[in-house]
Amino acid sequence: MENIEHWRNKIDAIDRQLVELLNERARFADEIGKIKEQLGMEAYSPKREKEVLDNIMRHNTGPLNDLALRRLFERIIDESRKLEREAMSERKKQK
Repeated sequence: MENIEHWRNKIDAIDRQLVELLNERARFADEIGKIKEQLGMEAYSPKREKEVLDNIMRHNTGPLNDLALRRLFERIIDESRKLEREAMSERKKQK
């Protein structure tokens, strides 16, 4: 039987990957913000956020239920939007 440290090490490895992926997602959101800014678009897009959440739900195989996964991704989207807005604001200040 494997011990608790084995499973904790697996979780720690996944957590490191999640941090890398979330930071990569944030960098992509900033790039999208640059494009939106050039096009005169707002950072917030309810339609796009719905598309993201719908896509996530299609890929949910559990054990997280849809509500739990939705709450997690809503928080991720909130942070991405915040970063996008802050970056857009900072670029405007620099102009």
